[in-house]
Amino acid sequence: MNPWYAKAAILVSSIVMVVIRAPHGQRSRRVKVVKSRKGQLENILLTLAWLGFFVPFLWITTRLLAFADFPLRPVPFMAGILCLAVGLWLFHRSHADLGTNWSITLEVREGHRLVTHGIYRHVRHPMYLALLLYSLGQTLVIPNWVAGPSYLVTFGVLFVLRVGPEERLMRDEFGKDYESYVARTRRLVPGLW
Repeated sequence: MNPWYAKAAILVSSIVMVVIRAPHGQRSRRVKVVKSRKGQLENILLTLAWLGFFVPFLWITTRLLAFADFPLRPVPFMAGILCLAVGLWLFHRSHADLGTNWSITLEVREGHRLVTHGIYRHVRHPMYLALLLYSLGQTLVIPNWVAGPSYLVTFGVLFVLRVGPEERLMRDEFGKDYESYVARTRRLVPGLW
């Protein structure tokens, strides 16, 4: 298969991700932050995630990562497209269900409420699940050992180091309501984990 299929798929899916997130970011920034746990580690994690997201653009636009290229195969490519599509749908759904409660970092905004409806009825962290699916899709679509898994690796680090502090923030803010939510809802995979 021609690697331009992979380049087009990643470019389009990246644009869709930005188009999904942009209006939610603009809307939530208009709501005052009342509690923030954004520290140095959070800044490092966000920077790392952004780097992982942008490495594929180096692969698309330059030959810097050509040393790690391998042939594009139809089966992984199609599986990757499916992961990207489901990830983007879930990304959209989780932003829509959160509304102005969404933040790119560990913050509580004025009027923040615990969201347990929509996709949040099934998993506590559907946006992380969306990003996991997206990053798996990127890994399968891009025929390059560096650019393909770049977001999966950086997102994995972000998830491992951030989910605990995020859940502590929710426990501190919503107390027993959050505990009850945790008891009935899995972290990432409905019915499993």
